[in-house]
Amino acid sequence: MFAAARLAGRASSVAVAAAIAAPRQVATRALASNAAAATAVAAAQAQSQTQAQASSSSATQTNKSILPPVPEMVAMYKKYLMNTYDRPDVVFVRGEGLSLFDSAGQEYLDFYAGIAVTALGHNNPIVNRALAEAQPLLHLGNLFHSAPAIFLAKELVTSTAWADKAFFCNSGTEANEGALKFARKWGNTADPSLNKNQIVAFKGGFHGRTMGSLSATHNPAYQAAFQPLIPNNLVGTFNDLQSASDLVSDRTCAVIVEPIQGEGGVYPATAEFLAHLRKLCDQHNALLIFDEIQCGVGRTGHLWAHSAPQFNGVQPDIMTLAKPLANGLPVGAILVRDRVSELIKPGDHGTTFGGGPGVCNVARAVLGEVQQLLPKMQTNIKRFDEILESLRQQFPKVVLDVRGIGFLRGVELTAEYTAKQVQQEALRHGIVMITAGKNVLRLTPPLIVGEPQLERLRTALTSIFKSIKPAA
Repeated sequence: MFAAARLAGRASSVAVAAAIAAPRQVATRALASNAAAATAVAAAQAQSQTQAQASSSSATQTNKSILPPVPEMVAMYKKYLMNTYDRPDVVFVRGEGLSLFDSAGQEYLDFYAGIAVTALGHNNPIVNRALAEAQPLLHLGNLFHSAPAIFLAKELVTSTAWADKAFFCNSGTEANEGALKFARKWGNTADPSLNKNQIVAFKGGFHGRTMGSLSATHNPAYQAAFQPLIPNNLVGTFNDLQSASDLVSDRTCAVIVEPIQGEGGVYPATAEFLAHLRKLCDQHNALLIFDEIQCGVGRTGHLWAHSAPQFNGVQPDIMTLAKPLANGLPVGAILVRDRVSELIKPGDHGTTFGGGPGVCNVARAVLGEVQQLLPKMQTNIKRFDEILESLRQQFPKVVLDVRGIGFLRGVELTAEYTAKQVQQEALRHGIVMITAGKNVLRLTPPLIVGEPQLERLRTALTSIFKSIKPAA
């Protein structure tokens, strides 16, 4: 009896392993050849489907009967949660595609995507299925091998033209912390006197809120209360070649830059600027780090922002990723060249949760689906460009500038109006969006956005821009 149970368990494990290992585009065909695997996948799909249907059909009724009224929920938030965010008095309870639903059943169009995270939208069946497949082993720890992490690393590395190795963590700021640590070891190895220790970053950049990444995020609003920060962090002017030349020297171990600044106001780097940074790093034996935490994984209409034709093929030594990689599950990644990875030895860096089999299985599904989406996105990106440009031309007294690439767009308002005003009005029109930088609306919809949702955004913003009053 015990032997039979062991054999059954082994068959189940083989089935799940086959489901995880099979390439996404041929997974169903591969699994069909294995009866046990087919049963496992069918059960996972049925569970995912049942959960989605139950959520869709009864969520509003259940929420009304279980959740306290919104004012009471907000009061509980103020009592029990630290006040680190300025939230409107809305409690969202579920999502479906590009729609969010609040506790009263009101539907909102999501042009925020959890700050550029839910690339495939909410309650996505591909994501749900990948998570269900991973249920037998969600966490393992990094003292043993797990198949999903190995496969995800291969898929990420081979999706670039330059990377050789990957490291997994849990968030964007952790990815940048790891990248900066690797850069410090690079500098200390090149100069044992420990004088090659300077990090160069740029005004308007945002790299995270932990101490290392915060030290490279040169914004007084984020830094002032937490001084003194980590020394030897220098700040230059974004897109200013001379400023970069003045700062990068033989003491520089790394330069970190976002190809498109997100939090800073949605400012793309110029191709000349990135090429100049690459040249300076090569001249001074420093590492070039591209922070693609917000702009990577398809958001520009290209898998990696730096591979967009606007940037003329400039390649980094390290790239950091996070936000959309697992569509809302916590994951971060650092991709590096061999000359960096060769310096990092066991014990130099680590993580308890990073690279867990559950989240890596979901990230594989997301990465594969985003790659499939990219050709289909181009038409909608073009339409998005047309809508935003038409709004700029139609309302020159309200809209000062429109910038960005793909589905990472910034709409800067004139001085008479505030982005906060428009954000609040948009919420009343059933559109969720956020702000960035100085007086900029940041639009980061899920990558599955289509013509109907874009037209709904155009209608709402047209109405708002027509009726909005100058800020007091």
